[in-house]
Amino acid sequence: MTDDPVRMASISKLAVAIAVMRLRDTGLLNLDRDVSDYLGWQLRHPAFPDQPVTLRRLLSHTSGVRDGIDYALPLDADLAAEMRRPEAWDMEHGPADGYFSYSNLNFPIIAAVMEAVTRQRFDRIMADELFDPLKIDACFNWTTCSMRAVRHALVLYNPDGSAARDDLKGHRPACGAIPARDGTCDVSTYRLGQQGAFFSPQGGMRISPRGLARIGQLLLGARPDILKTESLAEMTRMQWRYNGQNGDTEGGFHCAFGLGVMFLAVPDAPAECRDDPFGDGIPRFGHAGEAYGLRSGLFVDAVSKKGVAFYVTGLPDDAPKGRSAFTDAEEEMIASAQN
Repeated sequence: MTDDPVRMASISKLAVAIAVMRLRDTGLLNLDRDVSDYLGWQLRHPAFPDQPVTLRRLLSHTSGVRDGIDYALPLDADLAAEMRRPEAWDMEHGPADGYFSYSNLNFPIIAAVMEAVTRQRFDRIMADELFDPLKIDACFNWTTCSMRAVRHALVLYNPDGSAARDDLKGHRPACGAIPARDGTCDVSTYRLGQQGAFFSPQGGMRISPRGLARIGQLLLGARPDILKTESLAEMTRMQWRYNGQNGDTEGGFHCAFGLGVMFLAVPDAPAECRDDPFGDGIPRFGHAGEAYGLRSGLFVDAVSKKGVAFYVTGLPDDAPKGRSAFTDAEEEMIASAQN
């Protein structure tokens, strides 16, 4: 099980952020540049058209983008057209406001930017920039994983016992994501920098717990050859911190965010923050995941240089909460992993 890949949901966003920082280090990306300059098409908040959208805002969920449209787009979708829909935006807050609203839709945009500057598909970028350097047999939507990984895919189950995702039966999926609207799935028609969502950058990473642990070691500074010390510091610096009115905490779940990085047990946080599933008051950073009955997490403590990677499956959407904004099941898994 330690080496069997699982769809780890939104921990994917943390992995994408690392790849963005590596592309930044090569000079291909600037966190504060208007992403329209990279995309070749204009991305603008319809209510705040004079405010550019940047990678820093997208990675920290302060871009004004919201999940008002379906971010799981079919193969032939046009991201530029989708982002012209007002439902894709928070009409009360623009990019310059620094208002936090967690949005999966930020990450197809980020993936499109990465493709535009590298002229490679997103899934291959992730292999080149993260999985191969760390020697992890991981992938997005099963496209670059080995057949060994495919054969050992962990099935995600619904609470009633039915399969929710990845019941592969030892075979790579014929179509890794949502086919085109005519039902075809010819990935050769995928347009770099124009779609962004097909490989599920917001949640489609398949990776084993051991693979997550290697990413955790990277977050603790063990691999400066892969992620420079100064880039790690920038990524794990709080870009947004809840002050009681500057964002949606989702019930105290989000109280501080970096670049693709969640912070836990934020010191001196407002009373509504319930962001400590460990229950020990120690600040940690990493990312959580939730989808298809799974809850997952990768969190590290920069002081002790220790971390926890976990997942729980078969949970209902309304799984009971613990003492924090996390579920009972997650808190129990964390406690078990620490013992």
